[in-house]
Amino acid sequence: MNEETRALTDKFAADIGPIGLHVMRARASKMLAWSVGFWIFCGGFVLVEPSPYELAFLAVLVLAVLANIDLYRSSTGLLAIIVGFVPFALIAVFQVRNSSPVDAMVFSTVTVFLLLTSYFVANYVSEATDRRMRLIMRAYTIAALCCAIIGTLAYLGLIPGAELFTLYGRAKATFKDPNVFGPFLVLPAMFALQRVLLGTRREQIFGALVYAVLTVGVFLSFSRGAWGHLLASSLLVLILCFCLEARIREKLQIIVMTVIGAIAMVVGILGLLSIPAVAELFAVRAQGQVYDMGETGRFGRQGYAFGLALQNPFGLGPLEFRTLKIVEEPHNVYVSVLLNYGWGGGGLYFLLVALTLWRGMKGLLRASPYRLMMIPLFATFSVLVLLSAIIDTDHWRHWFLLVGLIWGVSAAIQLDPRRTAPRAQMLL
Repeated sequence: MNEETRALTDKFAADIGPIGLHVMRARASKMLAWSVGFWIFCGGFVLVEPSPYELAFLAVLVLAVLANIDLYRSSTGLLAIIVGFVPFALIAVFQVRNSSPVDAMVFSTVTVFLLLTSYFVANYVSEATDRRMRLIMRAYTIAALCCAIIGTLAYLGLIPGAELFTLYGRAKATFKDPNVFGPFLVLPAMFALQRVLLGTRREQIFGALVYAVLTVGVFLSFSRGAWGHLLASSLLVLILCFCLEARIREKLQIIVMTVIGAIAMVVGILGLLSIPAVAELFAVRAQGQVYDMGETGRFGRQGYAFGLALQNPFGLGPLEFRTLKIVEEPHNVYVSVLLNYGWGGGGLYFLLVALTLWRGMKGLLRASPYRLMMIPLFATFSVLVLLSAIIDTDHWRHWFLLVGLIWGVSAAIQLDPRRTAPRAQMLL
């Protein structure tokens, strides 16, 4: 906390008295936990913008100030990136020529806003990590299950107004795009998978059910990126749990559960493919798409956009690329941030990705009770980093949530002298 903020806090404390301040902070802390849970839950409902997620976070910020949550030195690097990014985000707005300056300002503001959510989460989970991570992941898992069930039922036409939750014959649930809906389900699926691999029998059954429901949702999104994301992240969780956390007996259990799980997944997918409409759309989505090829296809646009980014150090500004007689964006975040925010803003974004990966790997290499939490986080984020090369993730709310969680859990790993803890306490 800086000196100016501390002085204001001290003055406020003197005005209401130490007892009143203590009561206020206790009540604010209790309300903060509820508001954080509600905020995370709202991340699964993005049919309109601003979504409930943004509005709920404003309430979280107010309560966080009243509760006087600590700001940790370990998150200073994240704050520095955000502060450094703001000028480039403002400069970018003045680069637009054909698109609306208001729309460009909104786009840049949303980016900075989402970066702030990462900073808040990093500090929030650095303290009372097990309790707060449990709160966040429970809210996230409930939201993901609701979305997956809504998407599945809507795709099968089993609920009224199903057309609101599908797009182009694909499940999108309470999102605007199936390509966001599918990846949103991956993180809670990874925590569920970890329960299956390392938990008690009861935890394994619960984890398997959650993983199955979320997998069906991912499949029915018919997002090739989400399919690959789920598969690659699952393999990473499997390998990391096997190599870093499993005891000798558990290694054999993991092998058996992997075989059983693979068979169950194949049977489940074959069951879905027995539905003619599902099989037809799967065949279309599984092969190369026309919009990927050619000069104006996905990869052609990426090359053209990268060339423009190299020629414009300050960028073209948000939403400007689509006005250049090109219908769609490059669908590559690393190109888009250079094009939108110039070399400076793009460089800071690259630094954020690199530092987050580094902190995640550093957390995995150190024995700690919190390493169990880091495994699903890193397995999800690292694959999402690769996925960002073929899809726009720059405004995905769960991307920024993952960044904050990795920074917060890595701080907890570094600060906690323990090397082990009861596993039941750390399996979320």
